[in-house]
Amino acid sequence: MERMIIFCMLFFCSSTVLAAASHRALKYRQLLLTIEKLEPTVKDKDVELLHTPENPVEGCVDTALSCFKSGTLQLQPLNSQVNATFTKAMKVFRKYAVRSPGKQCESSCESYRKKTPKEFLKSFAKLIQKV
Repeated sequence: MERMIIFCMLFFCSSTVLAAASHRALKYRQLLLTIEKLEPTVKDKDVELLHTPENPVEGCVDTALSCFKSGTLQLQPLNSQVNATFTKAMKVFRKYAVRSPGKQCESSCESYRKKTPKEFLKSFAKLIQKV
């Protein structure tokens, strides 16, 4: 009987850990798909360039993700016909919560080079795939 209880507890704990890890992976997958849908609908000319983190060091990934989140909220739709797709994508980005960084990063969002919105989204997708 004791073995059965231990086995059940072990099974429950391991399934909880797996569910948490897969939830994060699912969230990143949703972000990646949203970026891919958003890329053709973003205005790329006559817009403000965005600070684009590239190759952040190991401890600064969460800071880079928060930079990308704030940058995506500055994007503009290409025209009024793609507005529905654009609005849905913005809702996904607003809901996305970035984990707070464990340690302070030496680089801030403003320290990264500014790039066009399409390059910004490509770099964001690369970082999501890396994570």
